[in-house]
Amino acid sequence: MTDPTEGPAPGREAPAVPYRLAGTVGAGTVAADPAYERLDPGASSGVVVSVAGRIMRSRPQGRIAFAEVRDWTGAVQLFAQEGVAERFEEFTRLNLGDWIGATGEVLRTKRGELSVGVASWSLLAEARRSFGDKWRGVHDVELRHRQREVDLWANEGVRDTFLVRSKVVAELRRLLAERGFVEVETPVLHPIAGGAHAKPFVTHYNALHADFYLRIALELYLKRLLVGGFERVFELGRVFRNEGLSPRHNPEFTMLELYQAYADYTDMMAITEELVAGVAQSVLGTTELTYQGRALDLTPPWRRATMEQLVAEQTGAEVSLELGVAELRRRAEELGVPVDASDGPGKIILEIYEKTTEPNLWGPVFVIDYPKEVSPLARDHRSRPGYVERFEPVVAGRELGNAFSELVDPDEQRRRLVAQAAERAAGDEEAMALDEEFLRALEHGMPPTGGLGIGVDRLVMLLTDKANIREVILFPALRPEHRGGESAVGPDVVHEAPGPESGG
Repeated sequence: MTDPTEGPAPGREAPAVPYRLAGTVGAGTVAADPAYERLDPGASSGVVVSVAGRIMRSRPQGRIAFAEVRDWTGAVQLFAQEGVAERFEEFTRLNLGDWIGATGEVLRTKRGELSVGVASWSLLAEARRSFGDKWRGVHDVELRHRQREVDLWANEGVRDTFLVRSKVVAELRRLLAERGFVEVETPVLHPIAGGAHAKPFVTHYNALHADFYLRIALELYLKRLLVGGFERVFELGRVFRNEGLSPRHNPEFTMLELYQAYADYTDMMAITEELVAGVAQSVLGTTELTYQGRALDLTPPWRRATMEQLVAEQTGAEVSLELGVAELRRRAEELGVPVDASDGPGKIILEIYEKTTEPNLWGPVFVIDYPKEVSPLARDHRSRPGYVERFEPVVAGRELGNAFSELVDPDEQRRRLVAQAAERAAGDEEAMALDEEFLRALEHGMPPTGGLGIGVDRLVMLLTDKANIREVILFPALRPEHRGGESAVGPDVVHEAPGPESGG
């Protein structure tokens, strides 16, 4: 049997495009190699290399031609001469965006530009669609996100953002492994949508004749593993919430969730700041950043403050459960915060905080001690009746995660999920459903546990100085494309207005 990497069988015509290109080195690696720094203008190095990538510039000049070839390591100039480079005329007709492989000696042109002197070359792929004149004009945000493969080439720095994202994910895994955590995978299709307040995507499982849900959280299955004896466990996975789009929300996003036996929410605060600062130090080389033009220091320890403290600092208004529903409604009205008639005191305090305070917290700060009413999976606070041991880390005006001293009492958990199910039956599509499998697991006994969830997309936004979540997701959610029409990057592209900015 013929080895496909060797091309066609002997005696057959060679293909126009090779099956493989062995022995290439990075274009940027050649350009940055210190061995060529002292090469004089007009001199050759005697070193022959092969490079491959896209043609980004092409300048034929009579009997010579210059081109820039770029790969993900960077770019280097190609220098072709008539009589030296094979198929010289064809080389001069290459289009911007064509993929080629070229072999030749590293040299420095008379004008001092380090180059690969082309001796032989192969066309690897044609760019049949234009990227625009000299790669300009790909600035339409919707178009960039819809055709990310174009965006990655056309706009400098886009690829770097996603390389940083890859490093962030790898570093999270490394730091957790150092701390003895085990990575696991849990189901993406759930028979019950649980673990968070969110509206799920629904699908139908034909073999089981039942509706299932794309998971809205990783939480409940991971807690069942604590019951099963996994004392430190985490998952990095995709989560799906059937909600609106905004600069901070995409219906499909990446979560890190971790659980540690014999720990509480104070332990989770320590691990949160260690993870975030550790990733920043490893990936960026510093914990002192500039985000959207403003300084931000992620160095631990981070401030800890209650929701009530922070509301008072921002608005001058005192809020607490002890004030009661009527007084809290009055204070919400004074602050211009709308509340529903069914909202209890805890929900009103949360609404006041989210509307008046959270967007103004630069932080980093741990917002601690949430009302029990809005935290059905967290354990009662050990010294504050009506509250639970929960916190959210807030950085640059948005929550980066969520963490609890986990509720481990199966009877109390049942009472809270029953209350959630009643809210769901009353029309709250984001309220949690009653999950009997999870409750049964708790009845086997779950040790005291601390749990933490971190939004990976938001962490990457922070570390790459991006204000819109679409800039850190390779293929964000977009409206279906309507066919017809032309654009700067080829046919069948429609310029659309962005989706509505709503919660996610």
